[in-house]
Amino acid sequence: MIEKQIVDTLKSFYNLMAQTRSVRSGIVTRLFSSQAVQNGQIDALKNALASLEQCLKDEYKATFKIDRSEIIDVDLTYEVTELKKDIYYLENGEEKFISYLESLHPDFSSQVKYGVGILKGKHFNCFITDRDGTTNNYCGRYRSSVQSIYNAVFLTRFANSTVSNPIMITSAPLKDTGIVDVSTIPEKAIILAASKGREFIDLSGSRKTHPIDDQKQALINRLNRKLSKLVKDPANEKFSMIGSGLQFKFGQTTIARQDINGSIREAKSEAFLALIKKVVKELDPAEENFRIEDTGLDIEIILAVSDEKAGLKDFDKADAVKYLDKELNLHLEKGPHLICGDTASDVPMLEAAVERTDNTWAVFVTRESELTDRVKAVCPNAVTVTEPDILVTILNRLATICEKKAEKVISN
Repeated sequence: MIEKQIVDTLKSFYNLMAQTRSVRSGIVTRLFSSQAVQNGQIDALKNALASLEQCLKDEYKATFKIDRSEIIDVDLTYEVTELKKDIYYLENGEEKFISYLESLHPDFSSQVKYGVGILKGKHFNCFITDRDGTTNNYCGRYRSSVQSIYNAVFLTRFANSTVSNPIMITSAPLKDTGIVDVSTIPEKAIILAASKGREFIDLSGSRKTHPIDDQKQALINRLNRKLSKLVKDPANEKFSMIGSGLQFKFGQTTIARQDINGSIREAKSEAFLALIKKVVKELDPAEENFRIEDTGLDIEIILAVSDEKAGLKDFDKADAVKYLDKELNLHLEKGPHLICGDTASDVPMLEAAVERTDNTWAVFVTRESELTDRVKAVCPNAVTVTEPDILVTILNRLATICEKKAEKVISN
């Protein structure tokens, strides 16, 4: 049960969102066990929504305390709108909910119809997808990007009925805080591949990791200990709580220095970047092991891998697909496959699939013509849509078509 509560600090906000994850996960489990959703569960979500709405001062904007002296402006669009969607979904049923989504997104119906028309009738060997911005609506903070109920239901239904190997590849870690902590999909429904695919949990629930040289692993362990100590300093704690926070991925570490709302003063953000660079330089003075990528929001500290052709390089999603193929016996040479993404960093996993078979299909969520052109150049069987809600609705429709066919076969 979630009671109505005062949410005035970033910590209390994250605690509330963690509670919604527990409730949502329980509801999804009941739905796939043919059990009725309890009124108390819906009330819990309503209480969470009311608790967030009383924080709002300007549309979806709220102000939370980070510590005794600092406050942060937070955009709660994702958290509030996804709770509203879930409550509507549970109280009104799927048919009315689809109409509700249609009212939110321009050109929703025509994009869904086109995507379904292109992909229907296929049983996919592999469904390989990114999460944030692709199947999940984008949220400015990973720790609060709790997957909504309808989203989990649509994806799980598709994975159960239409795919042999459903895989979600994300840059986030598996746990603490990672994809497991924000997902509400039932366990063992989808292979969760985190840290760009360097670690994964398979459909039996077993965790496996890409091999890393012992010396390199020891080095990144030292880095992570230093960063953990760094953010315990009250002057730096905020960097572990905004945006991506501090994420210990397998073979890579991410630390935020800013969020999409510019909550940290630029001088402090730049000073923190310089501090992180100094820490990394002390550990790797010859720059042989780490590469730093600064996005302006996040500082990515990446453990380089050896490549016969490229020498030292970043581990990308093409490497992930090849690694997962080897570990899980995906038989990538046997299509059809469906690959989904939303940024240029997702294109390598599409290239890896197309390299093995031209019986590869793609749906990318983007409004950028340059990315659309690049995706279609790699994969002629590509479709682009404008919203993650449109993609998951397409997948849900495909699952429904497949389930109806199966019911017809059984009845005959």
